[in-house]
Amino acid sequence: MRPRIAIFSLTSCEGCSLAILELEDQLLSILDAVEIVNFREGMTERSWDIDIGFVDGAVSTPEDKREVEHFRECCTKLVAIGACACLGGLNTLKNYQDEDEYRAYVYGDCAKYFPTTPAQPISAVVNVDHELPGCPMVKEEFLKFVTFALAGRTFKLPEDPVCVECKKKGILCLYEKGIICLGPITRGGCNAICPSYGAKCEGCRGIVAEDALKAAGVNLREQYDVDLADVLADVRMFGAYQEKTLP
Repeated sequence: MRPRIAIFSLTSCEGCSLAILELEDQLLSILDAVEIVNFREGMTERSWDIDIGFVDGAVSTPEDKREVEHFRECCTKLVAIGACACLGGLNTLKNYQDEDEYRAYVYGDCAKYFPTTPAQPISAVVNVDHELPGCPMVKEEFLKFVTFALAGRTFKLPEDPVCVECKKKGILCLYEKGIICLGPITRGGCNAICPSYGAKCEGCRGIVAEDALKAAGVNLREQYDVDLADVLADVRMFGAYQEKTLP
């Protein structure tokens, strides 16, 4: 029997779910090996007997919490996809604002009908078996994960920072231009897409392991006279939830 797969969305733009649909021909090849049984963006049928469930979006409302707990019960394996599901993402910016103010700004007089909670990654609520970070998640990484899962192999995220990918592509380091970039402290795997187009890394794939983070701090101070604290100050864009665990 083919593995039964589902794709779910919580509070998010659902860009990571759409990224799966954008795989087009590659998605057709996947469908030869798996059965998608629950995917609001792509089908009307629903089944809750699921081998692997992919979830995008942050837990940002009471309903999100109930839904992700239900997903966990129905899925043998649960995979967080995208920055919102893995890190809390942009949603966590509201955690640093006055709740009454942002609710009134968004919903006006109807705010009471839209309950909210501090935003958090799904791993803060339920056990997550794997994570595929990014904004949106890297489509090629999704394909690789599914291929590994079908072959019974263990999938691991890259452990090197984005800087390694920049150097492999011959991209001029943005620090040479005096621009603070999160590449030295952000997990690679995106093929340095933002620096490739002259934009700084915003950290959407999460912060590297602690030992790599310390090494990055030493290199930044010695080579560019930049303090790690100044770099970490930019983490809040995607990693506000992760920020509280940083040194």
